[in-house]
Amino acid sequence: MSQILLDTNSYSFFIKGDRSVTKEIYNSEFVYLSIISVGELYAGFQRGSKFSENVGILVRFLGKERMGVLKISIETAKIYGRITNELYKKGTPIPTNDVWIAAQAIETASVLVTHDSHFLEIPKLKIWKRALRLTFV
Repeated sequence: MSQILLDTNSYSFFIKGDRSVTKEIYNSEFVYLSIISVGELYAGFQRGSKFSENVGILVRFLGKERMGVLKISIETAKIYGRITNELYKKGTPIPTNDVWIAAQAIETASVLVTHDSHFLEIPKLKIWKRALRLTFV
């Protein structure tokens, strides 16, 4: 796997020491985190009691050489629109933030590392193998 995009929950799993996510991060040439996930993380940090500590951990993580934050582009918006329309037609909507994250994974040809099986509803999205197993458990 050459590049991955971590979903918000996978970043949290990594921080908590999950070996499977950690392995994917270390085996990847490049690791992205969506600006959407960064916002979700900051929202979670605000609700917790360790705001400064959590921000520091995130900043150090993002400062590593093989890490990057994906911003929203016009291409992301086009892919987002297509995905949203496809999900609407199928009657299988998923959370809006997750559609943005999926659009960025498609745009960058990254494998999405997530623990959410609802991403399986999105065509053309490369999803981490472990997430695929979640639907069969």
